[in-house]
Amino acid sequence: MPDSHSTIEVARMLDLSVRSVQLMVDRGELTAWKTPGGHRRILRESVDQWLAQRGLTEPQPLADPAPAGASTGRGRPARSGGTARIASGSAEPPRILLIEDSRHFQNLISLLVRQHFPDAELHLADDGFAGLAMAGRLRPDVLLVDLLLPGIDGATLIGSLSQHPQFQGMRLVVVTSLDADQREAYAYALRDVPVVHKPDVVAQLPALLRRALPARHAHG
Repeated sequence: MPDSHSTIEVARMLDLSVRSVQLMVDRGELTAWKTPGGHRRILRESVDQWLAQRGLTEPQPLADPAPAGASTGRGRPARSGGTARIASGSAEPPRILLIEDSRHFQNLISLLVRQHFPDAELHLADDGFAGLAMAGRLRPDVLLVDLLLPGIDGATLIGSLSQHPQFQGMRLVVVTSLDADQREAYAYALRDVPVVHKPDVVAQLPALLRRALPARHAHG
């Protein structure tokens, strides 16, 4: 029998929600089959290939617990109220909303924001529906959004927000594991939107955020 894992195990290995892994199987990004009992099994080799194609690290050990403060994977971050208050250096700290279902990139981007923009207030959502609701409630200065999300994909979410005048002043930055060719299918939503390829997030995201934040915070 080939080395394989359940959907839940792969979700833990990749720090993604179960729904995200199911969508990856449906899109053909992961190779899977069903056992006679109706249980889905995902080929481990396809998981390794998915990681290698995106320049990402090895899968998380299955025994590892979720890190403190990480997303619950249920559309609601573990932090109280879905907010990570990084600091309060001004009366009106800039608000950044990150919609991302990977705990790894939630943690990495949180670290980058804390290092480069210590007066910022970072809010987290790990699926498209929760992110859309939080955007309406918070009206962030900057929205960081992944393209491949459970619930509502990032391109649809961007399109929904762009139709409402209340979001006209919000700046968008897309963070995605898709390379330039793979992003062609989403070109309709990405026109004039800065895009960061996830392997380059450490090198490129701080500068993009500096340009996107309100002028009073841009010196970050």
